[in-house]
Amino acid sequence: MTTLPSVLAALPPDPRVVVAGNFATPWRLLGEIDAALASYRLWMLNAQPGIPTREGVTLETPFVGAGMRKQPGLRYFPARLSVVPRLFEVSCPPDLVVLHVAPPRDGMVSLGTEVNVLPAAIEQVRRRGGAVIAQVNPQMPYTYGDALVPRSEIDLLVEDDTPLPVPPVVEVGESAARIGDLVARRVQDGATLQAGIGAIPDAALAGLRDRRGLGVWTEMFSDRVLELELLGALDVERPIVSSFVFGSAELYAWLDGNERVIMRRTEVTNTPARIAANPQMTSINSALQVDLFGQANASRIRARIHSGFGGQTDFIVGALHSAGGQAMIALRSWHPKAQVSTIVPLVDEPVTSFQMHAVITENGAAEMFGHDERSQARHLIEHAAHPDVREELWEEAHHLGL
Repeated sequence: MTTLPSVLAALPPDPRVVVAGNFATPWRLLGEIDAALASYRLWMLNAQPGIPTREGVTLETPFVGAGMRKQPGLRYFPARLSVVPRLFEVSCPPDLVVLHVAPPRDGMVSLGTEVNVLPAAIEQVRRRGGAVIAQVNPQMPYTYGDALVPRSEIDLLVEDDTPLPVPPVVEVGESAARIGDLVARRVQDGATLQAGIGAIPDAALAGLRDRRGLGVWTEMFSDRVLELELLGALDVERPIVSSFVFGSAELYAWLDGNERVIMRRTEVTNTPARIAANPQMTSINSALQVDLFGQANASRIRARIHSGFGGQTDFIVGALHSAGGQAMIALRSWHPKAQVSTIVPLVDEPVTSFQMHAVITENGAAEMFGHDERSQARHLIEHAAHPDVREELWEEAHHLGL
């Protein structure tokens, strides 16, 4: 009989344990594993607060969540999300994969809200002779597409009945609402949407309520997509394609057994060629800084990793190659906590992305694509930068030859 102690006893010393991340973490199983193993490598995407951070646990990730941020000894692997699955082949081979699934139906369990890189992790751990275990929870929505995994692939199911965590509601302030409105004005009927995480992407999607025939091809979505669906803004002939989902209990209830939503593995949702095949692919992402050369830093603060590349680079490239597509970076012009401008002369952090169509702040839209570098700098200063720093930015632009 397979039990958790027998699975853990078969692991090599200091095993790599790949665990479902975001808001689909199997907390019960993770706690039992942590109590049983003196040392191991914990590999997660966007890990939330509460994960083990004790001595003996090495944290690994290509996208840093709040649970790993600023942790000493963190091993960060820079990688676009589209190629993260390759890490399991070349540098991060898993010994144990830990899932959070919906109860079996017709011999299949469902990964529910978190597909992402998990199918690749399952394949690689099987090739290595490792194990796959799962926390099975009736409160996990049953989703389709690449979320479906044969029950026979799971070595051990541990029952649980805990509500999924609901992320905190992000308040949309005045500046975010203004940015969202400027972004929404650029989106036409029939466009395909991808939006990142946060108040500004949420505000942009909220501004699309009167559009019709919209499609969704994204790495993740939350409650705003459900709102668009209920308002009739989405094309019912086009499936909603995503790789992971998190949001309200209402969103999870709608997701359960909903064949309108097709969950795909990261290699599908984030490959630029597949993204580009969508009409009017519209990518809406944010950043920490944008400089006068149009380079965006969305990953680091004072050289310390804050998040990671994520899917931003994948979707900007995909949108650039889409017929009628556009890639936008939307951010506030002034960082309220640091009290600094987010439009800077030259980023002093590693660059996350570049060559977007437009940079949008509460002050306006700076048109970028197709303009020469001096025009790009002028548009950023005149239309995106905070008025208090424009004179300084003009001086810096002169020194930079712009």
